[in-house]
Amino acid sequence: MSKRGRGSRDERERKAIKLIEAALYVSGRPLDLKTLGSVSGLRSKRTLTKLIKQLKENYANRESAIEIVELEDGRYVMQLKTEYTAKVRKLAVRPLLTTGPLKTLSYIAFRQPVSQSQVVAVRGTHAYAHIKELERMGLIQRKKEGRESIITTTEFFSDYFGLSRHLPKLKEQLKKILFGKEDSKLTP
Repeated sequence: MSKRGRGSRDERERKAIKLIEAALYVSGRPLDLKTLGSVSGLRSKRTLTKLIKQLKENYANRESAIEIVELEDGRYVMQLKTEYTAKVRKLAVRPLLTTGPLKTLSYIAFRQPVSQSQVVAVRGTHAYAHIKELERMGLIQRKKEGRESIITTTEFFSDYFGLSRHLPKLKEQLKKILFGKEDSKLTP
C-alpha cells in the first residue's frame, strides 16, 4: 500500500474514532455496533471494534474520570467512573430522581424481584407514589401474581445507569458501587 493510501486510511480512522466518541458522549446511553458503525461510516465490525478498543485505551491511558465500558450484550457506553460520581453529583443539571424515589428504586434494584407490599413495608406508604413515578419513567415494571404485584427493574434502568441486564451481575455491580467491594452482604 502506498503512503498516500495508508495516510488516507489513518485519517479516516482518526475521524471515525472522533465520531464514535461524540456519539457515545451525546447519547448518554449504551450504543450497539450497528449504531456506532452508522455514525462513523464504518461497515466492518472488526475495524469498528478495533477503533472502539483504541478509544477505550486512550481514556484509560490518560487516567480520565470518564471511561468507555463494553456491556455484556456487546453495546458500549461512555460514563463517569464510579469513584467520581458522588463528588460531582450535585453539579448535574437536574437529577433524574429526588432522594425518596431514588431510595425506593435502590431497594427494588437490590431486592428484585420484590413484592410491592414488601417495598411499602420497608419504605413506607409514600412508596406507592414512588413506584408509580418509577414505573411512569420506565425504570421499573410491575407484574400481577395473584393478588400481589411483583416489581423488577427494566432494561431501560440497566441501560440508563450503565448496569448489566443480567440480574446476578447487576446486583454485584450495585454492591461494588455502594460498598466498594464485590463480596458485601446486602442488608435491608
